[in-house]
Amino acid sequence: MHRLLYVAFLLVLLPSCALLAQGIRGLVKDAAGAPLPYASIYVVELRDGASTNMQGRYEIRLPAGTYTLKVQYLGYQTQQLQVQVSEGWQEQEVVLQEQVQVLREVEISRRQEDPALTVMRKAITKRKYHLLQYDSYEVQVYMKGTGQVTDVPFFLKKKLKEEGLNVDEAYTSESVSLIKFAQPDKLEEKVISIRTSGENSGASPNQYINQSFYNDRIATAISPLSGQAFAYYKFRYEGSFYEGELEINKIRVTPRSRGTQVFEGHIYIISGLWAIHSLDLVTTIQGFQVSVKQNYAEVAQNCWMPVTHQYRFSGKILGFAGEFHYLASCRDYKVVLNQDLMAETQIIDEKIEDVPPALKMPRVTDKDDIVETLASEDKMTKKQFRKMINQYEKESLKEQKDPQIVSERSYSVDTLARKRDSTYWAEIRPVPLSTKELKGYQRDDSLARVESAKLTGKDSTGVIKKGRFKPSVFLLGGRFNLTPRTVLALDPTLTQVYYNTVEGFNVNVSGKLVHRTDSLRRRLELAPTVRYGLASEDVYAKGRISYTYAHKGVRRGFFVEGGKFVSQFNEAEPIHPHINTLSSLLLRRNFMKIYEKGYLQGGFHYRPSHTFSVSTSLEWAQRGELFDQSNYSLYNGEGRTYTTNQPYSRELADTGFPEHQALLFSTQLTYRPGITYRIYNGRKTANLSKVPELLLQYRKGIRGVLGSDVDFDHVQLGLNHGHQFGVSGKLVYELRAGSFLNNRSMYFMDYHHFDGNRTILSSLRPAGSFRLLDYYEFSTNNGYVSAHTHYQFRKFLLTQLPMLRFSGLKENVFVNYLKTGVSQHYYELGYSIDGILRLFRLELAASFNDTEFKELAPRIGIATIFTINAD
Repeated sequence: MHRLLYVAFLLVLLPSCALLAQGIRGLVKDAAGAPLPYASIYVVELRDGASTNMQGRYEIRLPAGTYTLKVQYLGYQTQQLQVQVSEGWQEQEVVLQEQVQVLREVEISRRQEDPALTVMRKAITKRKYHLLQYDSYEVQVYMKGTGQVTDVPFFLKKKLKEEGLNVDEAYTSESVSLIKFAQPDKLEEKVISIRTSGENSGASPNQYINQSFYNDRIATAISPLSGQAFAYYKFRYEGSFYEGELEINKIRVTPRSRGTQVFEGHIYIISGLWAIHSLDLVTTIQGFQVSVKQNYAEVAQNCWMPVTHQYRFSGKILGFAGEFHYLASCRDYKVVLNQDLMAETQIIDEKIEDVPPALKMPRVTDKDDIVETLASEDKMTKKQFRKMINQYEKESLKEQKDPQIVSERSYSVDTLARKRDSTYWAEIRPVPLSTKELKGYQRDDSLARVESAKLTGKDSTGVIKKGRFKPSVFLLGGRFNLTPRTVLALDPTLTQVYYNTVEGFNVNVSGKLVHRTDSLRRRLELAPTVRYGLASEDVYAKGRISYTYAHKGVRRGFFVEGGKFVSQFNEAEPIHPHINTLSSLLLRRNFMKIYEKGYLQGGFHYRPSHTFSVSTSLEWAQRGELFDQSNYSLYNGEGRTYTTNQPYSRELADTGFPEHQALLFSTQLTYRPGITYRIYNGRKTANLSKVPELLLQYRKGIRGVLGSDVDFDHVQLGLNHGHQFGVSGKLVYELRAGSFLNNRSMYFMDYHHFDGNRTILSSLRPAGSFRLLDYYEFSTNNGYVSAHTHYQFRKFLLTQLPMLRFSGLKENVFVNYLKTGVSQHYYELGYSIDGILRLFRLELAASFNDTEFKELAPRIGIATIFTINAD
């Protein structure tokens, strides 16, 4: 009976297997016999795209029938051929001839110029037309991304190998996705199948594929078809060729100023349609080279869209080198054309072509008038056509349900996506895997199971290593997975040994117990800290319990904190204990000033949307003065002595204070007017960089409650904003103004302090901190105004040299200002070189009191590409 069932199963299965094991396969090569890797193969009848592999081989599974193939490779003549598919595989070898461009004669009526300028002016004029040409489309995309580390510093090779990272090993991801797009900018991606080596995080590489060169920017680089393209590029005509009846123009794209965030290479434009035929471009972003190749095909009437993509990322930083290659094939386009824009209009370049005297556009007032004009006029000048399309776009956007939403994205993974077996991938994969890629899958399948267990909270197979507790973890730190969603992390005590003149050497023991209840949205955290000072022989301890929750853009958080600990007079803690330790021991400069605080504090944060948020806290504290207990230093130079633990202030001659109690209330409101959003999987993400942030802060010292001795009211207004100029010019500024409405009873820690700096290290906030200001000299309980501005150039002094721009180097200038009710005008002027080794920033700052020069000093910071976003 078992044998009969097995035979019956084979009789049912074999015909379907035979049907699947048929199609077209073969080799694409040039006239000399060399294979052409990643050549584009387009099946016209099925609107199906495929690519050759590194060896120039391809394989397309097809049902029986007759098909038309278009084989493309940049620099070679496109070949179109018909093939017949029946049973089995049809072997089809394709030989492509090198493309010969013909320099056509062009009649110029007004002045001689390169024909590329006319081609690009017309293409740029029609770029928005091509973006609005369709109401929606669907396409299936096969994506393969392969990356590898090609070099690491020699002293790390052994350690990285122990961690499972080997040089020249492939890390590969494959996916088949169904992409749906609808105007104005709604895109849905559903992953039908996915296979990854390494972290199984669900991150989609289609963020690159779904970009269009008809937009102003691709990622951060200016597109050659941008509305401002002529300000950034020079174009040269290198000839044309024909595909059937279509004339294709080859245009050389050269940046006017070579460097980052501009493209260089070739773009091919179809005459008459003024649409992209293909492109081969290279750009540099933060010193990493990115090459882009795209082949387009006519997927609907006069509608050309990409059918194959290639992206290659490569670069080197601090001895690490690597590259990543994306290959995508698009198939089965289903395009719904915009019926308002079906008419093809001849574009007249009024700069060099004669404009018919009778060519005048009627005045349009609404969308119907625009559509009628576009349909009735067969000729328009560039200016007329551009105006019509811009008005059409503007009127279409008014029809949106929510104009605040500028883009909407959704990403989902089919429940069976990660369960597809190797047979499925062999059938659907248009590009065979290499030996390296196969080994990568075998190596990293276990890592994907670990990540899945963490996200689901289920670890039935025991793939998450819980770790073994050893006494050494108190010194070196450790992380323990108590459950798939509960983690105990102990901070390394060796890195928490500090020095200050009050406690001498002090040792801190801390950790966190974190529990996530549902896919990281709800988080409960317990964080205790114990501290012991060797010179003071004091023991301190504090603890914090916090709960945060985020859902559909709404974020809530609560915390309770308390204990007995030391605190800096400026609660923003401008001096890190490590920095103070080094400056004290090596330079005998004790900048940190601290006091003792026994306290209990509670608060909450509520953000119903990115437009508005509120934070509030209430604290009771018993505060006492601390005095120096240690005079130790490795440096004992003549005339260099430690200062006392009392901060120096111009306003308050004696910053010492008796022991007292304080009840403090504080709240901060933030508001961002005119904010727009991007939606991802139903979650709103605000475009924070494009709108200002307004702040209102209020602090109150409440006297007579719970023994409190303080009585003051402090109000502060603030503005944070930034503006983008050109490719990478960026202005960022922060403004603050405040006053004490009441300062009847205050201690120095209640004054308003400013973000000063007296060490060689600069702040992580280039716009928002002073470089040379003393930490407490200008602290005040009067009115004050401060301003910070920071401007980043694409090309300034050193970056006039293209080699430095290609390396990712930037130049910045900054100006800082401070004025309090009783102080002089304080200024800082500075210049910085940003992106040194892609990680660091070197600054030179000068300070002034009124017009009197005060100081000139260098500072070292982290590159501005690494930003801190509290949101």
